[in-house]
Amino acid sequence: MGLKQNTPLRMPHLTTPAPGTTVSVADGIRWLRMPLPFALNHVNLWLIQDGAGWAIVDTGYGLPAAQEHWNRILQELGQPITQILATHCHPDHVGLAAWLQERTGAPVTMTLGEFFGAQLFWHGPGRSWKQDALEQFRLHGLSQDWLRAIEADHDSYRGGVPALPRHIQRMLDGDRLVIGGRTWTVHVGHGHSPEHAGLYCKEAGVFISGDMVLPTITTNISVPAHSPKDDPLARYLASLDRFRSIPDDTLVLPSHGRPFLGLHQRLDALGHHHADRLRVLEAACREPRSAADILNDLFDRTLDSHQIIFAMGEAIAHLNHLEHLGRLNSTLGLDGILRFQAKLAR
Repeated sequence: MGLKQNTPLRMPHLTTPAPGTTVSVADGIRWLRMPLPFALNHVNLWLIQDGAGWAIVDTGYGLPAAQEHWNRILQELGQPITQILATHCHPDHVGLAAWLQERTGAPVTMTLGEFFGAQLFWHGPGRSWKQDALEQFRLHGLSQDWLRAIEADHDSYRGGVPALPRHIQRMLDGDRLVIGGRTWTVHVGHGHSPEHAGLYCKEAGVFISGDMVLPTITTNISVPAHSPKDDPLARYLASLDRFRSIPDDTLVLPSHGRPFLGLHQRLDALGHHHADRLRVLEAACREPRSAADILNDLFDRTLDSHQIIFAMGEAIAHLNHLEHLGRLNSTLGLDGILRFQAKLAR
């Protein structure tokens, strides 16, 4: 759900890395980009100097072009990879973790929640994630045309994650990882993924925020089909509040967009954005509305069969949150569609 800020963030690095190259963003920290086969066409990855080698943070989507870029970068580095850290389980972050582990021999470090999440996405809860999503979206009123479009789409998780690491080193919220003689503290966030790990280094003045805090777009918050009444938006907003313990003058290294300064300003803007969307949806639900009915209230752009999956997940998340807050009631209609109505409208 795009978000415009009244006051632009400060972005000290206006030159983005060319494919297969890196750009220094702080002492001992390098920025690289990998392509994505979507409208959001890139993901940022990071290299941290680790003694005589380098630690990798996030790995990119499982594309041959990304592998080629990695081969070039690894050759130019000319030093060993000491470890591979994954912020979370989504394909653009963990997609090439197993491939890089096999190529470099480096261990993979991630939270257990993200490792289990990757296993669930990859293997499915006894069947394809797509079938579960189709049932969820049908319940929430998505049209047959959209359901057929999603069903015809490829299984994007295995497409972006050809293989998963068999073994990991686990990290937990509050863990202190020593990389290159400096301490990086793990800041776990929730709502976007099961146990997303951000990494903050006080000595470097850097916070690798992954997808939890992005400079110009809002991260996707979706309700998973296996937990249909979940309230991930509440956990996401609580995570943003916890990130305020990180100093405002920290350089934020996000997974999409450019590095920026002004963390607390961005946290404020994200909180205001979701509060505004909740007000819009509550007003839109004076009459019973399904998640599919309110897509136009949330999104002001044309959606494709890939984007509609995230849009529906986000619409359900906001409606669930309003119901958890006691501002909406949900009712299952005789047509099998779940609709929400504002309590004040009754």
